[in-house]
Amino acid sequence: MTRPRYDADDPREWLARARSALAHAQQSGPEVLFEDLCYSAQQAAEKAIKAVFVRRGQAFPFTHNLDRLLELLRRAGVPVPDEVAKAGTLTPYALEVRYPGLSRETTEEDYREALSTAEAVVRWAEAVVLAPEG
Repeated sequence: MTRPRYDADDPREWLARARSALAHAQQSGPEVLFEDLCYSAQQAAEKAIKAVFVRRGQAFPFTHNLDRLLELLRRAGVPVPDEVAKAGTLTPYALEVRYPGLSRETTEEDYREALSTAEAVVRWAEAVVLAPEG
């Protein structure tokens, strides 16, 4: 499937990447590790949050720390709903779970929670990014 591509400074490109990572996170199967799905969920949330920065014309740090990114948005006056504020719980999936032996085993419950959080973040970012300017 081919989708429109946008420049890197277009928040729609960041949202597209967030949606792609979210679709990957939703692809559970017998050979897929929950850790890898949670990594994709974290990436979906991170790219969605960064889409909000891009929409606002605001620079963001190159970090996987979702609490830090959301705090910067709050300081800039962006309301962050409680369900989106939970995104910080996804931060460890950006690093520790990607390699064997750096963290405890990720459970299906962990995965379901991560997926739910990522879906909420992507929905929120879509609403912010795609809202009419005014």
